[in-house]
Amino acid sequence: MTLPTHEADAPAPASRMTGGEALAQQLAGEGVRDIFGVPGVQLDWAVDALAGMQDTLRLFVPRHEQATSYMADGYARSSGRTGVSMVVPGPGMLNALAGLATGYACSSRMLFLAAQIPSDRIGRGLGVLHELPDQSGILKSLVKWHGMADSPKAVPQVVRCAMAQLREGRPRPVGVELPQDVLQRSDEVALAPVAPDAARSACDPVLIERAARLLRGARCPVIVAGGGILAAAASASLARLAQRLQIPVLVTENGTGALSSRHPMALTWLASRALLPHADVVLCVGSRFIDPQGAPPRLRPGAQLILVNADAHDLGAPRQPTVAIHDDARATLDALDAALDARQGPPPDRTREVQALRVWTEEQLGDIAPQREWLQALRKAIPDDGFLVSDLTQVGYPAHLGYPVHEPGTFIGAGYQGTLGHAYCTALGVAVAHPDRAVVAIAGDGGFGWTLQELATTRRYRLPVVVVVFNNEAFGNVRLLQRKQFGRDYATELTNPDFMVLARAFGVDGLRVATPAALAGALADAIASRRPALIEATTGDFPSPWHLIRGHAPADPNPLGQPA
Repeated sequence: MTLPTHEADAPAPASRMTGGEALAQQLAGEGVRDIFGVPGVQLDWAVDALAGMQDTLRLFVPRHEQATSYMADGYARSSGRTGVSMVVPGPGMLNALAGLATGYACSSRMLFLAAQIPSDRIGRGLGVLHELPDQSGILKSLVKWHGMADSPKAVPQVVRCAMAQLREGRPRPVGVELPQDVLQRSDEVALAPVAPDAARSACDPVLIERAARLLRGARCPVIVAGGGILAAAASASLARLAQRLQIPVLVTENGTGALSSRHPMALTWLASRALLPHADVVLCVGSRFIDPQGAPPRLRPGAQLILVNADAHDLGAPRQPTVAIHDDARATLDALDAALDARQGPPPDRTREVQALRVWTEEQLGDIAPQREWLQALRKAIPDDGFLVSDLTQVGYPAHLGYPVHEPGTFIGAGYQGTLGHAYCTALGVAVAHPDRAVVAIAGDGGFGWTLQELATTRRYRLPVVVVVFNNEAFGNVRLLQRKQFGRDYATELTNPDFMVLARAFGVDGLRVATPAALAGALADAIASRRPALIEATTGDFPSPWHLIRGHAPADPNPLGQPA
């Protein structure tokens, strides 16, 4: 749990403070400015300490613990800064775990602060308020690192260790437990030196040269760009390498936004069905390179695979890489760019090839014309630097294929967790991190029901988030799949509030639309107003998007006319 201490990092002089005060002061020293939490008796001394530091640390209090972790996730993924959530033990922690699991799946820099029951009662099964049989064990399963402070003196060092873990390796949530008595007690406490930033990676030159050699000799190289590009802030490095070498880039669902849709080499993952069968060298950066069934995408026989990932686990079986580079995405892309610089003539121009693939993918999206029209309306209204947070809704499922993304980090989904109901709260965290930019969440009437009480949070903190609720009075995707598999549906109907009355009750703007054109206008006006708003878009049934998202190509599998 301890970090090496150098003479220059000597602790500050000790002063008397509670564990709660030590927590607040160490967080402030680490650069934290915003915390998402719900107070409760086990957190009283931490919350009181925050009350005394309101000019430095802002506490945002939503209406349900689930929102604390969702907001922290949106804050972190949209800004690259640490998103901090804080909850009471037991049910408070359990309520927040869906957002923590989402952050784990999406490589989010989240610091999860969970209070604990008094230290001398942990694990004794006495039935203390909010006691769980093994709270630490539950938390450890959803974070990359876990620590517990056993005294006020230990609080700063535990926080420092947590922050150091967030700043090195693959970004994933970390967890810190704080027993009630530790927060309450006073002692002579020295704040810890600020956790260091991760050292700039020095890539293995042998592996870089092996990868560069494969790329130099490739006739049809392809880059697969995953969410690790966003986590490593490597979009500019990716764009530069792809453009100079004329390598098409297949952006995965989790990597949406890793490369601007306007980049001449950018393609959505739908194009992988037409392009990967022809690729002789695949450079996969920051992706697990695993399909939803748990197998790697199929490549042509003899194709060479270069895998780059900050997590060694994602370099091994069932993948079979020719070259596996365990390193940061940006450092590796920059090293490859340098290794390939000026060592060969200009590469062949592949712009026409990429354009043909774009035309082909647009033709495939004709199968889901209704969803595409709604997505086009969203894109028309949202500024290039505005954020779209997509929930598990029939318009949201194909959004990574049909909603062009122009700036890194401006599209946020739930990753492989598929966390229904996450979008609205996640968008609130985005808005806290980016108060001057447009933030739009989309949800179905089913998913929005998970978190609609957070309209109160939006209004309380004047967060100009617009939520678009696609209302077909059902769990629409569940109904679609049930009908396809069983010829009938059951338990999918919903009884909804009048969303316009709901908006008025919470004091936010309410608008109802029935067409994509009307949505584009209403959304543009709502964004321009800089006020919280709820837009209800009434819809009917949608065609299934799953053959485009998870299945096989529905049309010509070889639009380029190339030999397999």
